Amino acid sequence: MGYKLPNGGTFQHAATYAAALAFTAISNATEAVATVADADLEVGDIVLVESGWSTLNGRVVRVKAATAVSITLEDIDTSDTQSFPAGSGGGTLKKIETWVQIPQVSDVAFSGGEQQYTDVVFLEDKQGRQVPTDKSAASMTLTIADDPGKPFVKVLEAADAGRKIEAARLNLPGNDTIFYGAYTSFSKQPTVARNNVLTRTVNLALQAEPTRYMA
Repeated sequence: MGYKLPNGGTFQHAATYAAALAFTAISNATEAVATVADADLEVGDIVLVESGWSTLNGRVVRVKAATAVSITLEDIDTSDTQSFPAGSGGGTLKKIETWVQIPQVSDVAFSGGEQQYTDVVFLEDKQGRQVPTDKSAASMTLTIADDPGKPFVKVLEAADAGRKIEAARLNLPGNDTIFYGAYTSFSKQPTVARNNVLTRTVNLALQAEPTRYMA
């Protein structure tokens, strides 16, 4: 039995990216392998994936193996051809070159992501049943102390204005990291309340499943 406290964790947002690396094909395998040309990625690099497979698109993943012509995406299982139709997963990999910490986080709130159901009942049934459909859209909101002079402010403002999927990560104690692909929104106006610290909010509208890696 194990447990973990988040105390001491840090939150970071991608600050700069390398040029997008196109992959023309990607395998159906327990760990997907992307076919590339003249790649310069290395083992351990973190990449933001754009893919024709909607289930993979927007995920932030770690490179497990790399050559000039193939990149293995760690723990990315694409063996289910119904979710990942063969031959249609091509796209790009964008390496995150630098991260910026979002400091002074006072609260992290998650919302959405709940399983949705549709009710099914037939004439002969004495009780209806629920069948799972999709999951609701998920988001994360960080409440942070207002500190307009810090480097992360410009990064978040640019992400807010750019309206593109960005990478973020939560570094938990013990070398446990959760990666997110999300649209970033950053409040312009701090919350003002007498005798309370000025705060702003960072909202991450998650576009794919989070990816979690242990060191």
